[in-house]
Amino acid sequence: MTHYTELIKTIKDRREMLQVTQETLAELSGVGLRTLKQFESGKGNPTLLTLQRITDVLGMEVSLKLKNISGSK
Repeated sequence: MTHYTELIKTIKDRREMLQVTQETLAELSGVGLRTLKQFESGKGNPTLLTLQRITDVLGMEVSLKLKNISGSK
């Protein structure tokens, strides 16, 4: 499973656990329903801001971390 598909699954699982419909999540996050549906189906390419809006409504946060590059000090 790629990182992107893991991200999609995590967000979709959280939405379903909270019993929030795609329509409600789109409305609360200010993200278009079509954008949300494309993202959850793995066909979309949301911006970081879009992901932040979606995850914020679900009580989650997006964070980035640097990879550990072998050979670096």
